[in-house]
Amino acid sequence: MTSPTVSVVVPTYDRSGLLQRAVDSALAQTMTDLEVVVVDDASTDDTEAIVRGYEDDRVRYVAHETNRGGSAARNTGIERARGEYVAFLDSDDEWLPPKLERQLDRLEAKGEGWIGAYCDHVIHPGGRTGGFQRLAADLLASDDPEQLTEGGEELVAESLANNVNSGAGSTLVVRTEVARRVSGFDESLARFQDPDFLVRVLHEGKVAHVDEPLVLRHGTGRPHADVVRKASEQFVEKFAEEVAAAERDGYPVRARHRLLLAKCYFEDGHLLRGVRYARRASIRPRQYPGLCWSAATGVYARRREVAAVVGGAAVLLLLATLLVLTPGADDVSS
Repeated sequence: MTSPTVSVVVPTYDRSGLLQRAVDSALAQTMTDLEVVVVDDASTDDTEAIVRGYEDDRVRYVAHETNRGGSAARNTGIERARGEYVAFLDSDDEWLPPKLERQLDRLEAKGEGWIGAYCDHVIHPGGRTGGFQRLAADLLASDDPEQLTEGGEELVAESLANNVNSGAGSTLVVRTEVARRVSGFDESLARFQDPDFLVRVLHEGKVAHVDEPLVLRHGTGRPHADVVRKASEQFVEKFAEEVAAAERDGYPVRARHRLLLAKCYFEDGHLLRGVRYARRASIRPRQYPGLCWSAATGVYARRREVAAVVGGAAVLLLLATLLVLTPGADDVSS
């Protein structure tokens, strides 16, 4: 059997209701010389039946006996990939039809030394307020025309500082041999697996950028903010020397991580913790809408608790005021 040009790795766990959308978007690519490797991370739903229901022989099913996490599933896909390139697609996301073709064309135009490419993506927040959130972010965004978006090791600091967000889990295409050489995704990280993988790939060669939103990413939740905080600390510590070098060059790496943590704590309803991280964060103008929205989301999610706290504070303030204004017993005239 002839090896395909691209192996599309789709890690999944208990997402049978979403998986077909992702697989269909891969099969609908205008670049048809591909295979889709669905790695089932020990799902308990009907994931296997859905994948085996495809009559397209480009779809392959691989299963873990136990649940090992998304990074482990991606690594299994890298091991099983038969293509010259490997592309990653999260099972809750979807691609636009020209995605792979645009990336391969970009790599061909770049030539030798360019080992991967990523494209822009659009985040679909979902829900009744998702459209408003997206519109507000678009209206208040201000792109930096001088922003470095492609290259090799010179892009490492940009990635560490989150200036370049490749969204490797759904946008990146990279030579399979390179993905294997860097040992795939770090299975010890609970978050930040994508930038971690990208940084290691950048040490191997150059990554190109396709300036088109060719991936639609659907938000399906994240771990608690405390989990993100621990993963952030682990990530920064792993690249401690590179983070220090980047900060010497003016990249506010840790301050950008504090911004992310502020948003996470805001969304979880921990407003004071969010403020604490936001005060020490590096915030660009185009990031204010998302930060404000995170805070509003957290307040709304915990509106009863917030109302109780505000109400309690108002009562205490009233009592304190009355105590100050009301004369004591010794002052009352007989």
